[in-house]
Amino acid sequence: MSASAEPAPTLAPTSAPGHGPGPVTVRRLGRTDAEQYRAFRLEALRETPSAFTSGHAEERAKPMAATLHRLAEAEDGPGALLGAFDATGTLIGTAGLKVARRSQERHKGTLYGMAVARTATGRGVGRALVREVLRTAGEDGRLRQVLLTVSEGNEAALRLYTDCGFEVWGREPRAVLVDGLAVAKLHMVRMLDMPGLPGLPGTGPAAAGADNCHGGPVCEHTALRAGPAPTMGP
Repeated sequence: MSASAEPAPTLAPTSAPGHGPGPVTVRRLGRTDAEQYRAFRLEALRETPSAFTSGHAEERAKPMAATLHRLAEAEDGPGALLGAFDATGTLIGTAGLKVARRSQERHKGTLYGMAVARTATGRGVGRALVREVLRTAGEDGRLRQVLLTVSEGNEAALRLYTDCGFEVWGREPRAVLVDGLAVAKLHMVRMLDMPGLPGLPGTGPAAAGADNCHGGPVCEHTALRAGPAPTMGP
């Protein structure tokens, strides 16, 4: 999928500890972002292991070539891997859209790898990333729904996704085991072609709904402590 000509969404200038004032820009990540993305992803896996199915140790052992391959796949599409950058060019958040490739599942996309650096919380970064994932999905032309999973008990993330039109449709007990501790996952879906749901401008029937995914309290999926920019993925 080629990058949209539409300007990347920018949040109003704010001040955040460790990042300073200035706009936050959300754009697609590419191969040139590999080093910063890998550092961000490893930090995310280390700080919040229960949020991901991949483990920090196994991902750290992979070569940079694996990160480049991951970025190349997202760059070539369908789907996208998005990054939020502060005014200094530091990566402070990520989220991805993975598109099913089988013909009978091509209508489904998955939001994955959602994380925001703790020093950037309260700036609307998580909400902006979710909105851009949904906008990208709406522009695909073939996607009808976006899926995601969220760790049970992560109420902040659950509120954010609910605000953006996602609904819980199932619960998977013991979805991941983190150091022997079982973590359940809630499965959520956001329909793109049903009227009456929170919509995005110009994305078909859903556009008739109110856009509740704009503004309001910020509820990032995974907030990371200060440190190297984190990266994420399933």
